[in-house]
Amino acid sequence: MVDITRLDSTSNDFWNTLEKSLAWEGVSDDKVNTIVREILAGVRERGDAALLEYTNRLDRMNASSMEELEIPQVRLHQALEAIPQEQREALEHSAERVRIYHEKQKQESWSYTEADGTLLGQQVTPLDRAGLYVPGGKAAYPSSVLMNAIPAKVAGVKELIMVVPTPDGEVNELVLAAAAVSGVDRVFALGGAQAVAALAYGTESVPQVDKIVGPGNIFVATAKGMVFGTVGIDMIAGPSEILVVCDGQTEPDWIAMDLFSQAEHDEDAQSILVCPDGEFLDKVAASIDKLLPTMERGEIIATSLTERGALIKVRDMDEAVEVANFIAPEHLELSVEDPLAMAPKIRHAGAIFMGRYTAEALGDYCAGPNHVLPTSRTARFSSPLGVYDFQKRSSLIMCSADGASELGKTASKMARGEGLTAHARSAEYRIKD
Repeated sequence: MVDITRLDSTSNDFWNTLEKSLAWEGVSDDKVNTIVREILAGVRERGDAALLEYTNRLDRMNASSMEELEIPQVRLHQALEAIPQEQREALEHSAERVRIYHEKQKQESWSYTEADGTLLGQQVTPLDRAGLYVPGGKAAYPSSVLMNAIPAKVAGVKELIMVVPTPDGEVNELVLAAAAVSGVDRVFALGGAQAVAALAYGTESVPQVDKIVGPGNIFVATAKGMVFGTVGIDMIAGPSEILVVCDGQTEPDWIAMDLFSQAEHDEDAQSILVCPDGEFLDKVAASIDKLLPTMERGEIIATSLTERGALIKVRDMDEAVEVANFIAPEHLELSVEDPLAMAPKIRHAGAIFMGRYTAEALGDYCAGPNHVLPTSRTARFSSPLGVYDFQKRSSLIMCSADGASELGKTASKMARGEGLTAHARSAEYRIKD
């Protein structure tokens, strides 16, 4: 029997208790920081030699050259040919849906010309090169390859470099197949902080990238944080989360399994159900106890639900929305009669799954929208990964003679007001007499 936390919004300390339950201290400790700094410095200073050293030691490999750690394109396509036909079809179907969705996000350059001939606008260009970190070994996720690589390719990124650890030489065929389907350009059997360092600084064999995306363990996350500024990063992601807002009319077993779908990621994942119907919360609790013994990752799910899960009773559906906006979840299921009416009230959520039939799991693989989402309440100010993360915007300004003269007068006054005389005189040179 799972001892999942029960909260009631009518309690005096509800909001304070809820906030505490959402807190997740996943920051690196001093030991992790020290290790990562050493690895970053080593790769930055010694390049390939350090990469080989760290990879052989930490991933228990026996590579003598970087050539052995680059996985050629032919190997990716061999994997695609070798996996079972049903897996290949699922991979290709998912990739196509993800591609179609992200094509809608692509931004284009624009400009307009004012009456005096001055042109203003925005020029949109893709990143030259992006790096994709993919977890490897047994904890491998081909869906992460699709979700990170395809938006980059849709954006027009010229070269996409993927790193994936192969501990003990263990290669995941589905990950390689996903790289082939997604159009990844180069793949290296590298992982951990050393892989992040290689992408950020470049080595004799691994090209330096402009941005690093993709999930990883605490060492990878710490390394990404430390190299930010030298390169861009997507985000520092915390544990997976799901919040289900239900009116009490959905099949309890469905809701229980939806909560399981995130709890099975790891013990730190968070699954929360919000409902105004206390009896329904009891039914879902009973479904959890009934279904848990059937789950392969039952121990992980049980720990996750016990340590970080919650069943929350609210006064009504309006308060359920208020709670949802406070939590700002990574995944939000609106398992209600009229989700289209409720969705506009949601201000903070990474992805919104609307209706009783829309399981969050569909979004992880094949619905189309990206599954790389803001966690730990960062949906208050962050958005899902998308094509826009691989595009840059440059402002365009081209003044006509008349425009330069008129704008120069305003700029001169502003600059002199700030005490920046060279700014003022630069503008004043263009003012017509």
